[in-house]
Amino acid sequence: MMKNYLRLSTALPLDAPDALLIGRVWVDGTGPILALIDATSVFDLSGVAPTSSQLLELPDVAQRVRQAAPSLPRLAGTAEVLANSNARDPQLPWLLAPCDLQAIKAAGVTFVASMLERVIEEQARGDASKAEAVRAAVVKVIGDNLSSIQPGSAEAARLKEVLIAQGVWSQYLEVGIGPDAEIFTKSQPLSAVGTGAEVGIHPQSVWNNPEPEIVLAVNSRGETVGAALGNDVNLRDFEGRSALLLGKAKDNNASCAIGPFIRLFDDHFNIDDVRQSDLTMTVTGPETPAPFTMTGGSSLKKISRDPLDLVAQACGANHQYPDGFMLFLGTMFAPTQDRHGPGQGFTHVVGDVVAVSTSQLGTLVNRVTTSDKAAPWTFGISALMKSLAKRRLL
Repeated sequence: MMKNYLRLSTALPLDAPDALLIGRVWVDGTGPILALIDATSVFDLSGVAPTSSQLLELPDVAQRVRQAAPSLPRLAGTAEVLANSNARDPQLPWLLAPCDLQAIKAAGVTFVASMLERVIEEQARGDASKAEAVRAAVVKVIGDNLSSIQPGSAEAARLKEVLIAQGVWSQYLEVGIGPDAEIFTKSQPLSAVGTGAEVGIHPQSVWNNPEPEIVLAVNSRGETVGAALGNDVNLRDFEGRSALLLGKAKDNNASCAIGPFIRLFDDHFNIDDVRQSDLTMTVTGPETPAPFTMTGGSSLKKISRDPLDLVAQACGANHQYPDGFMLFLGTMFAPTQDRHGPGQGFTHVVGDVVAVSTSQLGTLVNRVTTSDKAAPWTFGISALMKSLAKRRLL
């Protein structure tokens, strides 16, 4: 099943000949190498910039990459690298997450559908068996369509007063329709996994789900210069028990997937294309105990805050990112499909294959395991510096 998504026809954007795709590949005995990827070949970009972070700092980075492309050394064929991103034969490169030194940030509660589910998690105290009854009670009070409410508006403030009076105001409604977005640290630099890798759920979690998202690539000047796909693996039970468990719910080994590539903004793809993006997601379960498939999606057209507003709330005079950052934009996907019994909703099982796709960014695919069984994160910043020094790129 994983192999079906690691083919050129599914992994690459539909307009791949026009796309500037930046990735990172692992070469055994060398380490991570920054790469330019097209439909046929993977090229070494190290001569342009040693890291993904530094590449995105270049003025007019898309033009710089296009100018350098004809003379870049070829590393391998794209089809072989894609296929090896799951098998990981040390004789061939495989894809890593396309970011490295960038901070990994996320915006939460940016869609009405997921905002309502966060309120339900909170009211159910992380107990999936209570979700159906809580959902009915919450919708009865606040309705199921708040899409006309502009976050931070006078109308939103009046709604807040009404909901407080009725005793149903929530911290999730605060960031969903209030003036301040929720921006949190999803994971650590270099900890994200790439396409073909396993993603991890906490072994104690019994209510969790994938979160298909677009991830913006932002440099230290606050300029959004590209985008990728992401899966913000989410533990609904941990976060529902207490918002103070957000770190434990979000930042676990292999709980953050980004890829397959960063597509640079240029004449063929820009922030307006991101705003119009429709993501699709498929979860395919293992054959035992019974076959399971769930499909869903997320439309950026329905986001309640503009992507660049979220970037502006993440960085500015009060908060800088000298190595840039990757920003998950949130998702409207909130699974309620029963998997293990009536009223139980959805939760992962080990062996699920999650594929997140959009026409202009390709497909990110990962298999689910528990975070204690996923490959340990051992290659950090000091290891990267040693690798770059060995290659005389520092």
